[in-house]
Amino acid sequence: MDQQNRLDELEIRFTHQARVIDELNAELIDCHQRILRLERDNGRIQEMLSSLAPGLTESPDE
Repeated sequence: MDQQNRLDELEIRFTHQARVIDELNAELIDCHQRILRLERDNGRIQEMLSSLAPGLTESPDE
């Protein structure tokens, strides 16, 4: 393999890896946003349950 072919192959790999990194970063951002929404929703549900049964401090399973 001559030097130009080797350089071309490295550029192709680099481009592919950069694209994969961008895709993974976008997915990570999406997952983080979902987690934040779920945490917010969970907090709201806990508040609703607390208002329905203010004397209950432990879960029924405990």
